[in-house]
Amino acid sequence: MRRHPLCLALSLALASSAVLAESADSADQARQLDTIVVQSEITYRDRTEATVPTLSYDLEFFQRFEPLTVGDMLKRVPSMSFVSDVLEFDGARLRGLDPGYTQILINGKKVPGAGDDRSFFVDRIPAELVERIEIVRSASANRSGDAMAGTLNIVLRDAYEFDGAYLRAGGMVFDDGEVKPSLGAVSSGAVAGGRLLAGVNMQGRYNPKDKLSLRYNEPNGDFDNREDQSDTRDGTDYSANLSFNRELGDAAKFSMDGVFVRTDREEREHSEEFNSLAGTSRDNLLSVNDQLEDIDQRNYSIGAEVEFVAFGGYNEISASMANFSESTVSTEEEVGYDDDDTPPSFDAFEGTRELVDIDDKEYGIEFEHQRSLSSGAELEFGIDYRNKQRESALAVSEVDTDEEGAPLPPYSEFDLLDARIEERRLDPYLMMVGTAGALSWETGLRYETTEVEVSTLGGDRFENDFGELLPSAHLRWDVSDASRLTASLARTVRRPNFNFLNPTELEGEYGDNDFVGNPLLEPETAWGVDFGFEHRLGRQGVVGVNVFYRDVSDLIEIVNTGEPSAESRDDYEDDVEDFLDENPGADETTPGYPEFDPESFVYSAANVGDGSVYGVEFDLSTPLTALGLPDTGVFVNYSWLDSEVDDALGSRTFNDQAQYVYNVGFIHDLTDIGMSFGLSYRKQGEAYSRLLAEEVTTTYGADLEAFVEKRFGEHLSIRLTGSNLLDASKDELFNKFNTLGEQIDRDFDEFEIETESSGPVYQLIARYAF
Repeated sequence: MRRHPLCLALSLALASSAVLAESADSADQARQLDTIVVQSEITYRDRTEATVPTLSYDLEFFQRFEPLTVGDMLKRVPSMSFVSDVLEFDGARLRGLDPGYTQILINGKKVPGAGDDRSFFVDRIPAELVERIEIVRSASANRSGDAMAGTLNIVLRDAYEFDGAYLRAGGMVFDDGEVKPSLGAVSSGAVAGGRLLAGVNMQGRYNPKDKLSLRYNEPNGDFDNREDQSDTRDGTDYSANLSFNRELGDAAKFSMDGVFVRTDREEREHSEEFNSLAGTSRDNLLSVNDQLEDIDQRNYSIGAEVEFVAFGGYNEISASMANFSESTVSTEEEVGYDDDDTPPSFDAFEGTRELVDIDDKEYGIEFEHQRSLSSGAELEFGIDYRNKQRESALAVSEVDTDEEGAPLPPYSEFDLLDARIEERRLDPYLMMVGTAGALSWETGLRYETTEVEVSTLGGDRFENDFGELLPSAHLRWDVSDASRLTASLARTVRRPNFNFLNPTELEGEYGDNDFVGNPLLEPETAWGVDFGFEHRLGRQGVVGVNVFYRDVSDLIEIVNTGEPSAESRDDYEDDVEDFLDENPGADETTPGYPEFDPESFVYSAANVGDGSVYGVEFDLSTPLTALGLPDTGVFVNYSWLDSEVDDALGSRTFNDQAQYVYNVGFIHDLTDIGMSFGLSYRKQGEAYSRLLAEEVTTTYGADLEAFVEKRFGEHLSIRLTGSNLLDASKDELFNKFNTLGEQIDRDFDEFEIETESSGPVYQLIARYAF
């Protein structure tokens, strides 16, 4: 059997780690892993020396609360919200914006993800692989400009930075008694004249939830039905990473890194609908629905770079390859009962099976050159080439039977939809950095060119190209040794969602309205400014405040093509048929002949709007030394977020932007007995979304976490954590309509109140360093 190159590399890495040589000189400078595993003091937010406004958080900042994934880590940082299910932290919404507005990097490189909005689900990366997380609030010329909200750079553990090895083992207990294991190992040391780090991780994933939906004909209107639902997500994540660094003489260095993550997950839902607010008897039963999704997702990325001195300066050449693939089988089967009868009688047994396959590849080659200028400034220029290929396929089969008790026919005939999108980018840039006394500055230009090719199974093929000039400028003024001011100006882009580019027509995508993508869409662009102040509190503490504003142009919105929907055409054909049955021999000139007056249409996407995003971000992390409590650390961040955009119904915020998000927590070390404990409390504000035919208001309960740990010497620690201790719920209000006209007139199709809840999760983890 042919082995994947990354798997082979990982095998070699793990085998090598078993026979690590004595550490070389570079190992003396590496951080010992036992200081990471068995922490001796509280870790606070780092104060970076970057001119671009950047927040940096080491793994130790998060580790006391034992996060499972990068998503669990990010929920504690400023301006980070999620609109996910309870206990799910997947699509990171920096500054409350759609995940597609946030650039996700791993080791500084772009990675593909599952989302049609180009987002990468951060809960796919285990926290155990991470060295630090950087939040870059503004854009620079030497990074891709896909960062309207900002950039999250997930830096994995580096062989050059760490030395030693440790094992991690434990498990989680869930509210329903289910137990899931958690295992991991990391090793780093000298190998083959360089340094190698390798890690593996296996994490059980589980989330049992209960949902209650109450539906009415309109707000404060007549009751229609109630749905009771259980939703269980059960799976396992497997991951591995490696890093290798080697000096090549006195003036060159080679490094490579790789990460592989596999998610094997099953999502099972069971729901029952009743025509009563409280009744559960057969006399009140309207439907029984079962859904099962079997999901297999795989991510990997590999990168290598060579750094060397030549041509009068410092040079770096790097190459990267990343892939995301998903294969999902989703089956939904429902037994329906006719509410016109008392009790409701059997109506039909229906089933739908969907097969989803996504394959998303990205390849990149980058070159950069840095040199010092006579003025004392530094010049950097380079060019980035990137090729992205995304193939998606959806196969759908629908079956039914009207014979009560009979099985469904087999899923044998499938309707197939597929699309292939390829993007080729060539992005040159020029940047200068320098200092002048207490001032540090950076300015640059980046020109991003993109060629887009979209093709479908039916043979349709579309091409488009565009280019955007992206200036940026940053200034940092060190007012004193403790205080600094920062200012940033940058232009960024957001490329269209993949589903907005797909020209395949989808029936009933928005109520009774159909949707067809527009492969000729241009990207959104934005001018953004950030103004910040940061002050050092003693030796470890830091407090900061930042104000930001984004002026967005060419906003992509849903627009009416004017073409009638399939629902409208079918309704008209039915009306004509009924009229001819009642009036044999009639034609279009016959009085009363139906007129074609469609109420629903085919919609598409277009660059039609502008918008603005703004807010204030505050964060504080410090020991309470001034109060005589040097072993107590407090952590506070609060972000007020707002925005404005116009659509066909008027003004609104950007969809699903939380009004605020804050975190408050503390950690206390009992140094004499080698113990620690702490609490973390998180809350995010109401979020509102308005799309064609649907409006959703989402609120979350508060999330409380706690931990207690015991350290045994310098090598062993045991930590108990509890999450979701307040049984937080997610509450949603749905205004549903069939057409835009009915939405404007507030002629409701349905009003729904949904509550989703899940219980506490307890985790016991032991780490042993050696």
